[in-house]
Amino acid sequence: MRTKILFAVVSIFLFACLTIAPPVEDAPTPFEEASQPTSTTQDIPDTPSQPTGNGPTIAGCPMFPADNVWNTPIDTLPTHPMSDAWIASIGSAESIHMDFGSGEWDGGLIGIPFNIVAGSAVPKFDAEFYYPDESDPGPYPIPDNPSIEHGSDHHILVVDTETCLLYEIFDASFDGTNWAGGSGAIWDLNSNALRPDTWTSADAAGLPILPGLIRYDEIEAGEIKHALRFTAEVTAGYLWPGRHLTDDPQDGVPPLGARFRLKADYDISGFPPEMQVILQALKTYGAFLADNGSNWYFSGAPDERWDNDMLHLLDVLTGSDFEVVDASGMVVDVDSGEAR
Repeated sequence: MRTKILFAVVSIFLFACLTIAPPVEDAPTPFEEASQPTSTTQDIPDTPSQPTGNGPTIAGCPMFPADNVWNTPIDTLPTHPMSDAWIASIGSAESIHMDFGSGEWDGGLIGIPFNIVAGSAVPKFDAEFYYPDESDPGPYPIPDNPSIEHGSDHHILVVDTETCLLYEIFDASFDGTNWAGGSGAIWDLNSNALRPDTWTSADAAGLPILPGLIRYDEIEAGEIKHALRFTAEVTAGYLWPGRHLTDDPQDGVPPLGARFRLKADYDISGFPPEMQVILQALKTYGAFLADNGSNWYFSGAPDERWDNDMLHLLDVLTGSDFEVVDASGMVVDVDSGEAR
Protein backbone atom coordinates (compact mmCIF):
# COMPACT_ATOMS: atom_id res chain seq x y z
CA MET A 1 0.00 0.00 0.00
CA ARG A 2 1.36 3.40 -0.92
CA THR A 3 2.10 5.85 1.86
CA LYS A 4 -0.12 8.89 1.72
CA ILE A 5 0.14 12.29 3.31
CA LEU A 6 -3.34 12.92 4.59
CA PHE A 7 -4.83 16.10 5.77
CA ALA A 8 -8.23 17.64 5.39
CA VAL A 9 -9.70 20.91 6.43
CA VAL A 10 -13.35 21.43 5.62
CA SER A 11 -15.00 24.65 6.79
CA ILE A 12 -18.76 24.95 6.49
CA PHE A 13 -20.37 28.37 6.63
CA LEU A 14 -24.16 28.64 6.82
CA PHE A 15 -25.70 32.10 6.58
CA ALA A 16 -29.37 31.93 5.63
CA CYS A 17 -29.64 35.67 5.35
CA LEU A 18 -27.44 35.86 2.24
CA THR A 19 -29.01 35.87 -1.19
CA ILE A 20 -26.86 32.86 -2.06
CA ALA A 21 -25.63 30.26 0.32
CA PRO A 22 -21.93 31.07 0.83
CA PRO A 23 -19.55 28.58 -0.72
CA VAL A 24 -17.98 26.06 1.59
CA GLU A 25 -14.31 26.10 0.76
CA ASP A 26 -13.02 22.70 -0.25
CA ALA A 27 -10.32 21.40 2.01
CA PRO A 28 -6.79 20.83 0.83
CA THR A 29 -6.94 17.20 -0.14
CA PRO A 30 -4.53 14.41 0.66
CA PHE A 31 -1.80 13.58 -1.78
CA GLU A 32 -0.28 10.12 -1.98
CA GLU A 33 3.41 9.66 -2.49
CA ALA A 34 4.16 8.11 -5.86
CA SER A 35 7.17 6.68 -7.61
CA GLN A 36 8.97 9.10 -9.87
CA PRO A 37 7.49 8.96 -13.38
CA THR A 38 9.68 9.15 -16.42
CA SER A 39 7.58 11.66 -18.34
CA THR A 40 5.79 14.93 -17.80
CA THR A 41 2.15 15.62 -18.48
CA GLN A 42 2.49 16.74 -22.10
CA ASP A 43 4.74 18.09 -24.78
CA ILE A 44 4.43 21.87 -24.92
CA PRO A 45 3.55 23.03 -28.46
CA ASP A 46 5.35 25.96 -30.07
CA THR A 47 2.12 27.36 -31.50
CA PRO A 48 -1.49 26.45 -30.84
CA SER A 49 -3.69 24.76 -33.40
CA GLN A 50 -7.17 26.01 -34.11
CA PRO A 51 -10.13 24.32 -32.40
CA THR A 52 -11.62 21.51 -34.43
CA GLY A 53 -15.02 19.85 -34.23
CA ASN A 54 -17.92 21.13 -32.19
CA GLY A 55 -16.35 20.95 -28.73
CA PRO A 56 -16.30 23.80 -26.21
CA THR A 57 -13.78 26.61 -26.63
CA ILE A 58 -12.35 29.39 -24.52
CA ALA A 59 -10.55 32.50 -25.78
CA GLY A 60 -9.97 30.91 -29.19
CA CYS A 61 -8.57 27.70 -27.74
CA PRO A 62 -10.31 24.32 -27.63
CA MET A 63 -11.33 23.11 -24.20
CA PHE A 64 -9.61 19.84 -25.09
CA PRO A 65 -10.37 17.97 -28.33
CA ALA A 66 -13.99 17.37 -29.27
CA ASP A 67 -13.52 13.62 -28.61
CA ASN A 68 -12.19 14.21 -25.10
CA VAL A 69 -14.03 12.53 -22.22
CA TRP A 70 -15.04 15.94 -20.85
CA ASN A 71 -16.85 16.72 -24.12
CA THR A 72 -18.51 13.35 -24.79
CA PRO A 73 -22.22 12.86 -23.98
CA ILE A 74 -23.04 10.12 -21.49
CA ASP A 75 -26.84 10.24 -21.62
CA THR A 76 -27.09 6.80 -23.27
CA LEU A 77 -24.54 4.98 -21.10
CA PRO A 78 -25.69 2.25 -18.71
CA THR A 79 -26.06 2.86 -14.99
CA HIS A 80 -23.12 1.79 -12.86
CA PRO A 81 -23.80 -1.23 -10.59
CA MET A 82 -22.68 0.82 -7.57
CA SER A 83 -24.87 3.81 -8.41
CA ASP A 84 -27.33 3.51 -5.53
CA ALA A 85 -24.61 2.91 -2.95
CA TRP A 86 -22.46 5.80 -4.11
CA ILE A 87 -25.43 8.17 -4.24
CA ALA A 88 -26.38 7.11 -0.71
CA SER A 89 -22.80 7.69 0.49
CA ILE A 90 -22.89 11.31 -0.65
CA GLY A 91 -26.50 11.78 0.47
CA SER A 92 -29.63 10.75 -1.36
CA ALA A 93 -31.72 13.33 0.47
CA GLU A 94 -29.14 16.12 0.48
CA SER A 95 -29.77 19.14 -1.72
CA ILE A 96 -27.38 20.10 -4.47
CA HIS A 97 -25.79 23.55 -4.42
CA MET A 98 -24.40 25.80 -7.13
CA ASP A 99 -21.14 26.93 -5.54
CA PHE A 100 -20.77 30.16 -7.51
CA GLY A 101 -22.63 33.38 -8.16
CA SER A 102 -22.42 37.15 -8.37
CA GLY A 103 -21.11 39.61 -5.83
CA GLU A 104 -18.85 38.76 -2.93
CA TRP A 105 -18.99 36.75 0.23
CA ASP A 106 -16.62 37.37 3.13
CA GLY A 107 -14.53 39.69 0.96
CA GLY A 108 -14.07 37.40 -2.04
CA LEU A 109 -15.74 36.35 -5.27
CA ILE A 110 -18.16 33.41 -5.17
CA GLY A 111 -16.78 30.62 -7.32
CA ILE A 112 -13.52 29.72 -9.04
CA PRO A 113 -12.25 32.50 -11.33
CA PHE A 114 -9.85 32.07 -14.23
CA ASN A 115 -7.34 34.27 -16.05
CA ILE A 116 -6.90 34.68 -19.82
CA VAL A 117 -3.43 35.89 -20.84
CA ALA A 118 -1.06 36.20 -23.77
CA GLY A 119 1.85 34.31 -22.30
CA SER A 120 4.56 36.48 -23.83
CA ALA A 121 3.07 39.59 -22.21
CA VAL A 122 3.05 38.41 -18.57
CA PRO A 123 5.77 37.35 -16.14
CA LYS A 124 6.64 33.65 -15.87
CA PHE A 125 7.46 31.94 -12.60
CA ASP A 126 9.17 28.70 -11.65
CA ALA A 127 6.66 28.05 -8.89
CA GLU A 128 7.77 26.12 -5.82
CA PHE A 129 5.45 23.28 -4.77
CA TYR A 130 5.26 21.29 -1.57
CA TYR A 131 4.23 18.27 -3.65
CA PRO A 132 6.88 18.67 -6.37
CA ASP A 133 7.00 14.98 -7.31
CA GLU A 134 3.47 15.21 -8.72
CA SER A 135 3.69 18.73 -10.13
CA ASP A 136 4.77 20.18 -13.47
CA PRO A 137 7.72 22.51 -12.85
CA GLY A 138 6.61 25.26 -15.22
CA PRO A 139 7.34 28.09 -15.78
CA TYR A 140 3.82 29.41 -15.11
CA PRO A 141 2.66 32.67 -16.76
CA ILE A 142 0.86 34.61 -14.05
CA PRO A 143 -0.32 38.19 -14.52
CA ASP A 144 0.01 40.90 -11.93
CA ASN A 145 -2.86 40.74 -9.44
CA PRO A 146 -4.37 37.55 -10.86
CA SER A 147 -7.85 36.38 -10.00
CA ILE A 148 -7.50 33.69 -7.30
CA GLU A 149 -10.17 31.48 -5.76
CA HIS A 150 -11.26 32.97 -2.45
CA GLY A 151 -10.91 30.69 0.56
CA SER A 152 -8.68 27.82 1.59
CA ASP A 153 -7.94 26.21 -1.79
CA HIS A 154 -6.58 29.37 -3.45
CA HIS A 155 -6.66 27.95 -6.96
CA ILE A 156 -5.11 29.96 -9.81
CA LEU A 157 -6.26 29.02 -13.31
CA VAL A 158 -4.52 30.60 -16.33
CA VAL A 159 -5.13 30.04 -20.05
CA ASP A 160 -2.31 31.16 -22.36
CA THR A 161 -3.97 32.08 -25.65
CA GLU A 162 -0.64 32.00 -27.52
CA THR A 163 0.01 28.31 -26.80
CA CYS A 164 -3.43 27.07 -25.70
CA LEU A 165 -1.93 25.74 -22.50
CA LEU A 166 -3.89 25.68 -19.25
CA TYR A 167 -1.97 26.27 -16.02
CA GLU A 168 -3.57 25.37 -12.68
CA ILE A 169 -2.10 25.78 -9.19
CA PHE A 170 -3.52 24.58 -5.87
CA ASP A 171 -2.98 26.66 -2.70
CA ALA A 172 -1.21 29.46 -4.57
CA SER A 173 0.67 32.15 -2.67
CA PHE A 174 3.02 34.99 -3.62
CA ASP A 175 5.89 36.22 -1.47
CA GLY A 176 6.51 39.35 -3.51
CA THR A 177 9.11 37.63 -5.68
CA ASN A 178 7.91 34.17 -6.62
CA TRP A 179 4.76 32.08 -6.62
CA ALA A 180 4.40 28.89 -4.61
CA GLY A 181 1.69 26.31 -4.13
CA GLY A 182 0.74 22.83 -3.08
CA SER A 183 0.74 21.37 -6.58
CA GLY A 184 0.66 22.53 -10.18
CA ALA A 185 -0.45 21.05 -13.48
CA ILE A 186 0.00 22.18 -17.08
CA TRP A 187 -2.51 20.97 -19.66
CA ASP A 188 -2.24 21.11 -23.45
CA LEU A 189 -5.77 22.01 -24.50
CA ASN A 190 -5.16 20.45 -27.92
CA SER A 191 -4.26 17.09 -26.37
CA ASN A 192 -6.08 14.16 -24.78
CA ALA A 193 -3.13 13.42 -22.48
CA LEU A 194 -3.92 12.62 -18.84
CA ARG A 195 -1.73 13.08 -15.80
CA PRO A 196 0.71 10.23 -15.14
CA ASP A 197 -1.13 7.50 -13.23
CA THR A 198 -1.36 8.23 -9.45
CA TRP A 199 -0.47 11.92 -9.97
CA THR A 200 -2.63 14.65 -8.54
CA SER A 201 -3.18 17.93 -10.38
CA ALA A 202 -4.50 21.12 -8.81
CA ASP A 203 -7.50 18.93 -7.96
CA ALA A 204 -7.66 15.75 -5.89
CA ALA A 205 -8.81 13.56 -8.79
CA GLY A 206 -5.85 14.54 -10.97
CA LEU A 207 -8.25 16.20 -13.41
CA PRO A 208 -8.24 19.75 -14.79
CA ILE A 209 -10.57 22.22 -13.07
CA LEU A 210 -11.42 24.78 -15.75
CA PRO A 211 -13.25 22.39 -18.14
CA GLY A 212 -15.76 21.55 -15.42
CA LEU A 213 -16.71 25.10 -14.47
CA ILE A 214 -20.12 26.49 -15.35
CA ARG A 215 -19.54 29.83 -17.11
CA TYR A 216 -22.15 32.49 -17.75
CA ASP A 217 -21.13 32.90 -21.39
CA GLU A 218 -22.33 29.31 -21.89
CA ILE A 219 -25.70 30.26 -20.43
CA GLU A 220 -25.92 33.13 -22.92
CA ALA A 221 -25.01 30.74 -25.74
CA GLY A 222 -27.85 28.47 -24.63
CA GLU A 223 -25.79 25.30 -24.25
CA ILE A 224 -23.10 23.77 -22.07
CA LYS A 225 -21.18 21.24 -24.16
CA HIS A 226 -19.07 19.55 -21.49
CA ALA A 227 -19.22 17.69 -18.20
CA LEU A 228 -19.43 19.65 -14.95
CA ARG A 229 -17.51 19.27 -11.70
CA PHE A 230 -18.68 18.66 -8.12
CA THR A 231 -17.36 17.63 -4.70
CA ALA A 232 -18.20 15.16 -1.95
CA GLU A 233 -17.02 14.94 1.63
CA VAL A 234 -15.81 11.32 1.44
CA THR A 235 -14.18 9.61 -1.54
CA ALA A 236 -12.12 6.44 -1.95
CA GLY A 237 -10.14 5.17 -4.91
CA TYR A 238 -10.39 6.58 -8.43
CA LEU A 239 -11.85 5.68 -11.83
CA TRP A 240 -10.74 6.69 -15.33
CA PRO A 241 -10.22 9.46 -16.24
CA GLY A 242 -9.32 10.21 -12.63
CA ARG A 243 -5.66 9.58 -11.79
CA HIS A 244 -5.39 10.10 -8.05
CA LEU A 245 -7.09 9.09 -4.81
CA THR A 246 -7.49 10.49 -1.32
CA ASP A 247 -8.12 7.12 0.34
CA ASP A 248 -7.94 3.45 -0.59
CA PRO A 249 -11.01 1.97 -2.31
CA GLN A 250 -13.88 1.16 0.06
CA ASP A 251 -17.15 -0.63 -0.53
CA GLY A 252 -19.98 1.83 -0.99
CA VAL A 253 -17.76 4.94 -1.12
CA PRO A 254 -17.62 6.79 -4.46
CA PRO A 255 -14.24 7.06 -6.23
CA LEU A 256 -12.83 10.25 -7.67
CA GLY A 257 -13.41 10.41 -11.41
CA ALA A 258 -16.85 8.77 -11.16
CA ARG A 259 -19.36 10.40 -13.50
CA PHE A 260 -22.87 11.28 -12.35
CA ARG A 261 -25.85 12.45 -14.39
CA LEU A 262 -29.27 13.91 -13.76
CA LYS A 263 -31.88 11.25 -14.44
CA ALA A 264 -33.46 11.48 -17.87
CA ASP A 265 -37.01 11.61 -16.52
CA TYR A 266 -36.39 14.59 -14.24
CA ASP A 267 -38.72 17.35 -15.48
CA ILE A 268 -36.74 20.56 -16.02
CA SER A 269 -39.46 22.44 -17.92
CA GLY A 270 -40.58 24.50 -14.93
CA PHE A 271 -37.18 26.11 -14.37
CA PRO A 272 -36.06 29.40 -15.94
CA PRO A 273 -34.33 28.96 -19.32
CA GLU A 274 -30.97 29.85 -17.81
CA MET A 275 -31.23 27.04 -15.27
CA GLN A 276 -32.48 24.61 -17.89
CA VAL A 277 -29.13 25.03 -19.65
CA ILE A 278 -27.35 23.76 -16.53
CA LEU A 279 -29.84 20.96 -15.93
CA GLN A 280 -29.70 19.77 -19.52
CA ALA A 281 -25.91 19.64 -19.32
CA LEU A 282 -26.24 17.46 -16.23
CA LYS A 283 -28.44 15.10 -18.25
CA THR A 284 -26.33 15.06 -21.40
CA TYR A 285 -22.77 15.36 -20.11
CA GLY A 286 -23.09 14.73 -16.38
CA ALA A 287 -20.54 15.75 -13.77
CA PHE A 288 -17.27 14.33 -12.47
CA LEU A 289 -16.67 13.77 -8.78
CA ALA A 290 -13.48 15.83 -8.79
CA ASP A 291 -12.49 16.77 -5.25
CA ASN A 292 -13.20 16.35 -1.56
CA GLY A 293 -15.43 19.12 -0.26
CA SER A 294 -19.03 19.78 0.63
CA ASN A 295 -21.52 17.22 -0.68
CA TRP A 296 -23.14 17.98 -4.04
CA TYR A 297 -21.40 21.35 -4.50
CA PHE A 298 -21.15 22.14 -8.22
CA SER A 299 -18.44 24.51 -9.40
CA GLY A 300 -18.70 27.57 -11.58
CA ALA A 301 -16.94 30.82 -12.38
CA PRO A 302 -18.01 34.01 -10.60
CA ASP A 303 -19.81 36.52 -12.80
CA GLU A 304 -21.86 39.63 -12.03
CA ARG A 305 -24.54 38.41 -14.43
CA TRP A 306 -25.52 35.45 -12.25
CA ASP A 307 -28.86 35.80 -10.48
CA ASN A 308 -28.15 34.28 -7.08
CA ASP A 309 -31.81 33.75 -6.26
CA MET A 310 -32.28 31.93 -9.55
CA LEU A 311 -29.32 29.67 -8.83
CA HIS A 312 -30.95 28.81 -5.52
CA LEU A 313 -33.93 27.37 -7.40
CA LEU A 314 -31.75 24.34 -8.12
CA ASP A 315 -31.57 23.59 -4.40
CA VAL A 316 -34.75 21.54 -4.84
CA LEU A 317 -32.74 18.81 -6.52
CA THR A 318 -31.34 16.11 -4.26
CA GLY A 319 -28.91 13.25 -4.65
CA SER A 320 -31.77 10.88 -5.41
CA ASP A 321 -32.35 12.75 -8.68
CA PHE A 322 -28.95 11.57 -9.95
CA GLU A 323 -27.35 8.29 -10.98
CA VAL A 324 -23.81 7.13 -11.68
CA VAL A 325 -22.97 6.01 -15.20
CA ASP A 326 -20.76 3.10 -16.18
CA ALA A 327 -18.17 4.87 -18.34
CA SER A 328 -15.91 1.86 -18.87
CA GLY A 329 -17.10 1.46 -22.46
CA MET A 330 -15.81 4.95 -23.32
CA VAL A 331 -12.17 4.06 -22.71
CA VAL A 332 -9.92 3.97 -25.78
CA ASP A 333 -6.67 3.97 -23.77
CA VAL A 334 -6.50 4.21 -19.97
CA ASP A 335 -3.67 6.74 -20.33
CA SER A 336 -5.68 8.99 -22.64
CA GLY A 337 -8.72 11.20 -22.25
CA GLU A 338 -9.97 10.23 -25.70
CA ALA A 339 -13.45 8.76 -25.44
CA ARG A 340 -15.63 6.60 -27.67
